[in-house]
Amino acid sequence: MSGTLNPVNSLLREVLGLFKLRIGFMIMLTALVGLAVAPGPALSAVQVLVLALTVLVASASAGAFNQYYEHDSDHLMARTRRRAFVTGALPHTPAWLVLMAALLIGAVGAAGWFLNPVSATFVFLGAFFYAVVYTVWLKRRSWLNIVVGGMAGSFAVLAGAAAVDPVPGALAWLLAAVLFLWTPPHFWSLAIANQAEYEAAGVPMLPVVVGVPRAARIVFWSTVALATTALLPVFFGAGVIYLAGALAGGGYFVYKAWHLARAPSRKTAMGSFFASLVQLSLLLAGATLDSLTR
Repeated sequence: MSGTLNPVNSLLREVLGLFKLRIGFMIMLTALVGLAVAPGPALSAVQVLVLALTVLVASASAGAFNQYYEHDSDHLMARTRRRAFVTGALPHTPAWLVLMAALLIGAVGAAGWFLNPVSATFVFLGAFFYAVVYTVWLKRRSWLNIVVGGMAGSFAVLAGAAAVDPVPGALAWLLAAVLFLWTPPHFWSLAIANQAEYEAAGVPMLPVVVGVPRAARIVFWSTVALATTALLPVFFGAGVIYLAGALAGGGYFVYKAWHLARAPSRKTAMGSFFASLVQLSLLLAGATLDSLTR
């Protein structure tokens, strides 16, 4: 029995890994935070479920397309060479493109039907920016790749807010701006840690283009800009709980980014990378708890 189940479990893991569900769940959470901070009538349980699933499925479609498109270059990097299309665990056939397109169309259509066309548009734009703008257009052409591609998370916040009100308020736009500013120092920290791999793969990430020391300084100042911007929602309706999360998370990220700028290394870069995850988690938790206690 176990010999029969193991190949099935292995195939299931490969398929789930293809859709980058860990990233998808994080993007889904940002959409739910956008929903939580938006003033207006409460959505039904079905609508909340539809919002969560449509953002998750659209993100999964874009994540799978990223791996499909880059299958012939992923073998150049240690962090991607075990992906299913590289190893042959999953066949690299056009049928996957049909499935990805169907998932995206289904997600956007469901968002439009159960929520509204504006929310559905933001769901689509999140997937489009990651799959096309980042993966196809910018990743191998410009160090701005992750800056523009990072808008995927911002669109998720706006999708959640627009589900309540098709014209998102200032607080939702500010949180979207925070997500936009969060992505570059988060990903550049990881890129510094893996600079040699990106260079060998010919991917013009920031540390490859400007060098590690300068990239580390840019990460620090980008983090300062992020932490400062994250305080602005307090002036547009966010309360004390949000402020506590923004101060704690932003301060910790700035501290770790400062260490990276002072002594660039893989260790300090990974410290900055993990601090970015702590910062985002505290920010999202603070925003959610704050909205629930109003």
